[in-house]
Amino acid sequence: MAKSWATSGIDLHLEPTGGGVRRGLTDALREAVRTGRLAPGTRLPSSRALAADLGIARNTVADAYADLVAEGWLTARQGSGTHVSDRTVVAPAGAAAPRPRTPGRPTHNLVPGTPDLASFPRAQWLKAARRALATAPYQALDYGDPRGRVELRTALSAYLARARGVRADPERIVVCAGFSHGLRLLGAVLRARGARTVAVESYGLDVHWNLLAAAGLRTVPLPFDERGTDPRELTDQDAVLLTPAHQFPMGATLHRDRRSAVVEWARRTGGLVVEDDYDGEFRYDRQPVGALQGLDPDHVVHAGTASKSLAPGLRLGWLVLPPGLMEEVLAAKGGIDACGSLDQLTLAEFLNSGAYDRHVRFRPAAVPALFATPSFAELARRVFSGPRHRDSRPVCTWCCASRRAASSRCCGRLLWQGLAVHGLHRYQHPEAVVEEREALVVGYGTPPDHAWAGALEALCAVLPE
Repeated sequence: MAKSWATSGIDLHLEPTGGGVRRGLTDALREAVRTGRLAPGTRLPSSRALAADLGIARNTVADAYADLVAEGWLTARQGSGTHVSDRTVVAPAGAAAPRPRTPGRPTHNLVPGTPDLASFPRAQWLKAARRALATAPYQALDYGDPRGRVELRTALSAYLARARGVRADPERIVVCAGFSHGLRLLGAVLRARGARTVAVESYGLDVHWNLLAAAGLRTVPLPFDERGTDPRELTDQDAVLLTPAHQFPMGATLHRDRRSAVVEWARRTGGLVVEDDYDGEFRYDRQPVGALQGLDPDHVVHAGTASKSLAPGLRLGWLVLPPGLMEEVLAAKGGIDACGSLDQLTLAEFLNSGAYDRHVRFRPAAVPALFATPSFAELARRVFSGPRHRDSRPVCTWCCASRRAASSRCCGRLLWQGLAVHGLHRYQHPEAVVEEREALVVGYGTPPDHAWAGALEALCAVLPE
């Protein structure tokens, strides 16, 4: 019965075949090289180390190495050890056929939703982390309050009131691991209350709809027009999920009359409004609009995140809850703090020191400057024939195409040009009834400033077709 051999040096798994120890070892090594499990250039253990690992004679290993060197599978040089030689990898019999050629990694990423990670304020964040750690009480390193660190909740309460018009006491704030985590908690609470349906926008993120579906809730899309999402079809739904400050991906701000109508629906029916304020701080062409929660803190959950303003890898978000919802959310959270205390303390210090405000004010400046330069403006005129929404760097601008099939082909061609971009149909709710139109959704948060000319040239090379 063949036994498995493994070396402790390079974590190599060998299964000998055939008769005899030497032949079994030789065949196993040859097969590992032939199929690519041992990549060209891999250094093998010394004959002494491999022999000790396998419990066989050193001469047996040395002879197996010598056989494979003679066959060209291995190379050996005095003083540098034994390595896998450069050879063409042969697929084993019955293996799947090679995959067809696909585009390589895009040179330019214009997929929306990710900020410019290169602009993360490392030095300022490190300073805040040092100050936070130096002044943190010992208890901060213990299992935390399931609502999150009080320092962060207090800092968020002050910042959200000042910058977003949110009315929030620290006792009504729950820190969560990003918006998706917060939405999962709210979905669990709604389902436990007996809720069945949640109204959503016609355009949005399927990951959010899927999270609600996983909680046992059906999502029903609302109509959308030039004034934003239309709440007139809000009837017997149990809750509604909106991006009122800056609709994703269309870029519109919910009209003030419709904001009032949503709040009136919640008051009349007892429904819950979930406000996804993912990038409310960012604006270019108008003054920031206040958070919807400010109109009725008793019926609106304000959900925010540091993913767009700082970095998604921080996994820090927050929910500002109406009265009476805290205990249910904490129960859905499992009674634990899901975010690291040190990151929470650092963000609190970052907010209190003013570093967050300075970072938010600094980041948007590049995009209007780019659009103002003659060369960029000329490229933009060549590309964007339809309406542009330059409201938030991490999100999107878009240009119209004629049909869904046309934009799908366009996205494929752009990928071969080294440019990743999404079509508007990717963000349409499957049950939504919308005007027959298509567009490219172009995120301009990720590319650095110097890469924009190349990205737009790639767009120009494809869109005229």
